[in-house]
Amino acid sequence: MATAELKTKKTDASVTKFLDSIADEKKRADSYIILDMMQKATRAGPKMWGSSIVGFGDYHYVSPATGREGDWFQIGFSPRKANLTLYAMGGSWSEQPALQELGKYTLGKGCLYIKRLNDVNLPVLKKIIAQAAKDASAQAKLDAKKAKKKK
Repeated sequence: MATAELKTKKTDASVTKFLDSIADEKKRADSYIILDMMQKATRAGPKMWGSSIVGFGDYHYVSPATGREGDWFQIGFSPRKANLTLYAMGGSWSEQPALQELGKYTLGKGCLYIKRLNDVNLPVLKKIIAQAAKDASAQAKLDAKKAKKKK
């Protein structure tokens, strides 16, 4: 199958320079806390994806609906103007049992939106991130096995 041409790709840009460029001090500090949580959960170094997403781990996917393939990160985040956007491969945020204990957040398609870390229970967020990373890693391994069997 052909690899889908994604607009957002992994780059060699510095994650630290990106995070240090965030003008809002609180959002910058919150971003470093999320960076630490995700790095510990994945045991992977952060990589920039496009100009504003920090991703962890690698995932080669094949869409069951279209057969299109592409490369993406397993979990990641972006410190957007309106909120901190957390991404998980497969969008497993809504399936997290601890979500009801998190605090103030909203969900989108595959995304968890948090305005500021003061709005959430940090130990619960850490638990949710760890579970999302575990789920994403397991899914990536399963999909890799499926791809090998097809060849």
